[in-house]
Amino acid sequence: MKIIWFCIPAHGHTNPTLGLVRALTKAGHTIYYFSYEMFREKIEAAGAEFFSCDGYNFEEQDKDYADKVGRDQSFAVKLMVDATIGLDSMISEKIKELQPDLIVSDSVAFWGKLAAMKFGLPYICSTTTFAFNRYSGKYNSHGLGETLRMLFAMPEVNRQIKRLRDQGYPVKGLLQIVTNDNDTNTIVYTSKYYQPCAETFSDRYHFIGPSIRPMTETYEKTADKTVYISMGTINKNREFYRNCINVLGKTDYQVIISMGTNTDTFENLPDNIQIYESVDQMAVLSIADAFITHCGMNSASEGLYFGVPLILFPQTPEQGAVAKRTAELGAGLKLPSIKEPDILKCVKRVLEEPGYKEAAGKVSESFKNAGGIEEAVAFIEKYTNEG
Repeated sequence: MKIIWFCIPAHGHTNPTLGLVRALTKAGHTIYYFSYEMFREKIEAAGAEFFSCDGYNFEEQDKDYADKVGRDQSFAVKLMVDATIGLDSMISEKIKELQPDLIVSDSVAFWGKLAAMKFGLPYICSTTTFAFNRYSGKYNSHGLGETLRMLFAMPEVNRQIKRLRDQGYPVKGLLQIVTNDNDTNTIVYTSKYYQPCAETFSDRYHFIGPSIRPMTETYEKTADKTVYISMGTINKNREFYRNCINVLGKTDYQVIISMGTNTDTFENLPDNIQIYESVDQMAVLSIADAFITHCGMNSASEGLYFGVPLILFPQTPEQGAVAKRTAELGAGLKLPSIKEPDILKCVKRVLEEPGYKEAAGKVSESFKNAGGIEEAVAFIEKYTNEG
């Protein structure tokens, strides 16, 4: 079977797919993975044939791309249309040349879904966030200001949709592109237990659990309680880190901070605090007792997979949905502010009240009991054979 796979230039949307890609290629299928040069090495290492989407009239691929899409709906619509039209000639040529049996695309790589519509090919959506419909959408609410901006932008949105129709895409409206209904075959990298409103999704949705990378390093546990702090690859909030260092440096906890590309340096660190630019997150979480996180879907899922309760500090609407669901299940506590007393209070509660650890354990169990990559491979093969 020949599969064309599309993804956006974001680590959080690419990394979860690689285990499935590797399993499919090992099963003898051919994956043509359309992505961006920054991901070439890891995609090829998974066994796929890489096709570059760089240079096709597309927005610069910075690391908080997915966050911008989540924050600004108007930006997301314009970007989607520009990207689809910019990539149209290359994608159309490659589809005619490669003659794929199936298109798989990230839920935000709308050009993949549009290409499947244009060429009448079977389509599967790869969803690395929660699946959203009219029920679960309440977890990912945008503010009134963004809703008003979207309404004012509708004439421009309609003009952009016309551009797609003129390019041969049989599009009726925006919702047809950006939402999936219960007839859309979808792989979701979480469990039914963690997924909000899971009962509202049809059996075409396969909740396979998160993709967990194997550990490549080890970290020594040097205290009875270990607190891990990571706000993703980019975070410029020096005050947040300074307050964490000030207040947690006075405790007997072991504190491991992954600073990302933040270039700030902190001198005279307390002996119980270690700062790294990056860590093997799986290895750190295997010894952690609490995790202060920005609630990216991957980070939150990895923490919960290891049964680590979360201290929730979301930065975007998408991350807010993860935080809301985690708190709802009792597996995390939302940080009310970055003030030192609030940080310490939340850490102490999560470490000392057993309910958080127990709830995180329930989520962990649901992840480990989900169908995993094996279910996804079987679903793709069965679906394509039936098609």
